[in-house]
Amino acid sequence: MQQTSERQVLEDPFYYLANFLQLANWIHQRYADLLSVEELQFITQLAILPRPAQALFVRMVIRKGSLFRASKLRYDEIGDTQDAIAPLLALGWVERDPSIELEQLFDLLQKSDIALVFKLSAREKALRKADQLALLRQRMAEQTSTPLPQGSTPEASEQAGAFRQRFSSWHPSTDEPLYQILNQDLCDRLRLMFFGNFHQDWSEFVLSDLGIYRYEQVNFSLASRAFNARQDVDDYMALQRCRELFFNKAPVEDVLQQLAKCTLGNDWLLGRRQKFLFQIGQQLEKIKDWDGAFSVYASCSYPGARLRAIRVLEKNGCSDAAFARLTLAQQAPENEAERQQLVRIAARLGRKFGLEKPAAIAVVPVQKIDLSLPHPAGPFFVEGVVRDHLSQSDAPVHYVENTLFNALFGLLCWEAIFKPLPGAFFHPFHRGPVDLHSADFRQRRAPEFAACLAALDSSHYRQRIRQTYAEKQGIQSPFVVWPALNAELLELALTCIPAQHLKQAFERILLDIKSNRNGFPDLIQFWPAQQRYRMIEVKGPGDRLQDNQKRWLDYCAEHQMPVAVCHVQWCGTDGNNL
Repeated sequence: MQQTSERQVLEDPFYYLANFLQLANWIHQRYADLLSVEELQFITQLAILPRPAQALFVRMVIRKGSLFRASKLRYDEIGDTQDAIAPLLALGWVERDPSIELEQLFDLLQKSDIALVFKLSAREKALRKADQLALLRQRMAEQTSTPLPQGSTPEASEQAGAFRQRFSSWHPSTDEPLYQILNQDLCDRLRLMFFGNFHQDWSEFVLSDLGIYRYEQVNFSLASRAFNARQDVDDYMALQRCRELFFNKAPVEDVLQQLAKCTLGNDWLLGRRQKFLFQIGQQLEKIKDWDGAFSVYASCSYPGARLRAIRVLEKNGCSDAAFARLTLAQQAPENEAERQQLVRIAARLGRKFGLEKPAAIAVVPVQKIDLSLPHPAGPFFVEGVVRDHLSQSDAPVHYVENTLFNALFGLLCWEAIFKPLPGAFFHPFHRGPVDLHSADFRQRRAPEFAACLAALDSSHYRQRIRQTYAEKQGIQSPFVVWPALNAELLELALTCIPAQHLKQAFERILLDIKSNRNGFPDLIQFWPAQQRYRMIEVKGPGDRLQDNQKRWLDYCAEHQMPVAVCHVQWCGTDGNNL
């Protein structure tokens, strides 16, 4: 799929149609064996429609919702809407004057139209739109010839169709047609097959074409695709419906019941299911449904679920069961984060059972900086205040937090990260490989990462990083935040940070990419003349170190990477601390 220049996009009023047709062709080339007869017919018929009909259809697909008043479908490049929509009506892709519910009508009409249609009194006209809707629901429930079932609500009656009729019946005083697109689900399915997810949409094409986002051009094969079986697409959509229920505040037991019906057949979808289960467990824990939360966590293999199951048992007073699970978990912690938390739980439960306190693990002390500074007069962030206070002409300080070491890693290992392995890339809009957080991410690219890290054993790594910085400038990466990295900062880092320290940081990032990309100290200070540096974690009054920050501080201290924690107190004009 070729990229389009910004000038071409701005000059071609049908750029959105070109993008949609490219996607349809892409799907046909790579997924023909998975497409239904209806989907194949759709792609074929779309290609031969008159251009105005094609364009109007795509305009409707990429807009929010499925209902459109004719007055909202005016586009200079398309022309007469009635002429453009006729072929779509004939194909049954669009319906004129559809039957809609009261709530849908409210989404379409302004308050003035609502007052006219329902002959609202002066008092009722002054109500908020949501209150008007509630009032009319109740009024219709009272007037309907079909009585509401005992215990049901007007909303339930509406869902059953009691408050549903054609737009022209709701609003007989208007001659303006209402149209509804009927194959939005089909288009959403094609979009899912293209992107492999629902969080990316048609705007990706435009943002890329305009140069707002640029993506690495990975040479993946026709065989590389998100789904390899029709059932996988069905399963993804079933899982998505469960997610929508959950995030729309449906009862958790209903969500779990629907989720149990999702028989997922591949590891990728099973992983998504486990992540979703973990989110459900978090919600149950939040509302202190300890039994429900434990039941979900105990059946979940997502990283962190085992730890949360132990914590829920502990919160619920089930100390014996918590201790038994703790003992098993300590035999093989799943990562550093779990090990850190298990030590804390063990100390608490140990005190509860009267066990001997375990010997403290010796850690290398971290340098401490105590500052008492005047409270800034205007808006500020404490890291910026410390940066400006410590910075000197021969020892500049930069606010980098998680950006610098990640960027250096991303630049050095660019080719390994973007290696076109099966299942890692399958469309042109990937910010990074799909398997970035998979347990075997490094293993699948072992020779490439070994070569990248080996470059740090010679002086060649600097030129390699500089070259990637120049060649890939602005291209999306899961590790490089381009606005946070300029040429000056890059050169200071390459001059002052020893290659061995970079290797140690990169090894830890690769050990657990999801967890270890975060937690780096806020600031870094360079002494270019001496070719040395110091990382500084800043903590304002009352602020405490987070767990991932503690892990990075311990790691840096253990490997002789210079790091300090700066504690800031504000002092008033009289010199007293605030």
